[in-house]
Amino acid sequence: QVQLVESGGGLVQAGGSLRLSCAASGRTFSSYAMGWFRQTPGKEREFVAAISRSGGRSYYADSVKGRFTISRDNAKNTVILQMNSLKPEDTAIYYCAATIRDLRHGVNEYDYWGQGTQVTVSS
Repeated sequence: QVQLVESGGGLVQAGGSLRLSCAASGRTFSSYAMGWFRQTPGKEREFVAAISRSGGRSYYADSVKGRFTISRDNAKNTVILQMNSLKPEDTAIYYCAATIRDLRHGVNEYDYWGQGTQVTVSS
C-alpha cells in the first residue's frame, strides 16, 4: 500500500518549464516502479514516463522524449517530472502512479494512483 500526492502543476507559457513532484508514503517506496501519466477530457489516460525501482532505467513516450525527464529519490520517497519546452498539447491532468511490477508503461499495469495535478500550457 502506498499513497501518492502530486504537486507542482500550474499555468505556464509555451516554451516554458514546470517541475512536478510526487510524494509517496510508506517505507517500501523503493519496491515500486513509478510512472507519470496524463489525461485530457474525452481522451484515454496516456503514458508519459516511467522509472525503475532503483532509478537506473527510464522510458518515455515519444511525444515527450527529449523534453521531459523523470527521476526519483528513494531516500525522500519522491518522484520528479521535469518538463521543459512545454507545448499547448501538453496541457492535461498529470497523474503519478506506482506499480509493484518492474518498469511498465501501460495504464492497466499500475496499482496505485495519485489524485492528479493540472498542467496548463498557454500559446
